[in-house]
Amino acid sequence: MAALLVASSTACTASRSSSASQAASAGRMNVVFVLADDLSMNLLPHMPNVQALAKDGTTFTNYTVTDSLCCPSRSSIFTGRYPHNTGVFTNSGKDGGFHKFQQTQEMDTIATTLKSNGYRTGFMGKYLNEYQPVDGVRPGWTDWATGGNAYANFNYKLNENGAIKKYGSKPEDYLTTVVQNKAVTFINDAARRSQPFLLEIATFSPHGPYTPAPQDKNLFPGMTVPQTSAFNRHPRNAPSYLAANDPLTPQEISTLNGIYRKRAQSVQSIDRMIGTLRDTLSKAGIADHTVVVFSSDNGFHLGDHGLNIGKQTAFSTDVHVPLVVAGPGIRTNTTVDQLAENIDLRPTFEGLAGITSSGTADGTSLVPLLRTGKPAGDWRRLSLIEHHGPKTSEPAAPDDPDKQNSKDGTPPTYTAIRTADWTFVQYLDGTREYYDRTTDPDEMNNIAASLPAERVQALQASIKKMEACKGSTACTTATR
Repeated sequence: MAALLVASSTACTASRSSSASQAASAGRMNVVFVLADDLSMNLLPHMPNVQALAKDGTTFTNYTVTDSLCCPSRSSIFTGRYPHNTGVFTNSGKDGGFHKFQQTQEMDTIATTLKSNGYRTGFMGKYLNEYQPVDGVRPGWTDWATGGNAYANFNYKLNENGAIKKYGSKPEDYLTTVVQNKAVTFINDAARRSQPFLLEIATFSPHGPYTPAPQDKNLFPGMTVPQTSAFNRHPRNAPSYLAANDPLTPQEISTLNGIYRKRAQSVQSIDRMIGTLRDTLSKAGIADHTVVVFSSDNGFHLGDHGLNIGKQTAFSTDVHVPLVVAGPGIRTNTTVDQLAENIDLRPTFEGLAGITSSGTADGTSLVPLLRTGKPAGDWRRLSLIEHHGPKTSEPAAPDDPDKQNSKDGTPPTYTAIRTADWTFVQYLDGTREYYDRTTDPDEMNNIAASLPAERVQALQASIKKMEACKGSTACTTATR
């Protein structure tokens, strides 16, 4: 990111650079956080600006989400807490959605913490499932430009600092372009005012219907979905919800190819935005104290393990997502292998802002790993994933954009733990999965039945401790 610093001979820029240096020395870094929706790891080869960000910064190779579903994952990002502490397990109803989050979590988030410590806080794009523009500006955010069901990226409404504005179907109305332009304005204004800021741009792309920007809709002719050894194949000893599915048909596979191509097209606007935002930071003279973060709320499967289109499983396709961070003081062209989860983002952003952690997060700051490659203390040995399936939660709302059928994958309620080497899944009905990812990276051989009884008991004990943990100290201790 040092390359982003641009010198200026004007007095205004010199003054701003002086203020920037003072802010940086005080530990009050700006944070620009780009969060994509349903972006899977296999889309990264088509994102050159993300690749450039990785070269200029640090990539976490074992970063996972607490649940591969939009609302639970975003709730964990905002609060730094696991689903068992947010109470948000689904996208709607009594155990999920915006209204559940609003009732119990919204007054204690990264936004409320940073705003109370003098930060300008901007949010643009997709907030939480069930949110609509009429629900207004949410607590903790000073700048707000947020939509409801805007997945088509055209013909939507945004709540813009309390005023509802309707957008149409012209190329300039494409939602990622709109929030990009608003983000540029936000950054330039904050730079002029020498205000430290947190800015989150949460795109609706590449979530279905996978609408690309107009200039990208003809890209990648003939592209097909990547196929690993798991493509259109059930794992050995697969759980019943998965094993009951018929193989994908040629027509279904053809559809998957088309969807993957549209997803690759739709991430182009996100990738361009990242380049534009970095250029804006450079021209505004604040790149030397701004950290840029890129991630996704969950992954996505397309034909993997014989499943059609979707997420929500504990397979790596769904829970393992990118986390790339670049900025001053952060190691360049480097990877971090330690386990990280989306609950770590809130304490990380607090750490970058020079703020003592609020103490209510289950996660731990990644700042030491970003700067030195070494954790400040004992680090987690397990990552936790919690998911409520259809039999333990209310039926999905009719307009839930993540509603899946059995062939897409509707796993029953489960809790999973994983390390860099293996994944263990415990379903509510007692079914278990265990994958040794060192020898079985595509998770095709469920060897849970062959584990010694004492090993299963130890894994179940770890799950029990992690499901009950609250707070960073307790949740780190629970991984032992």
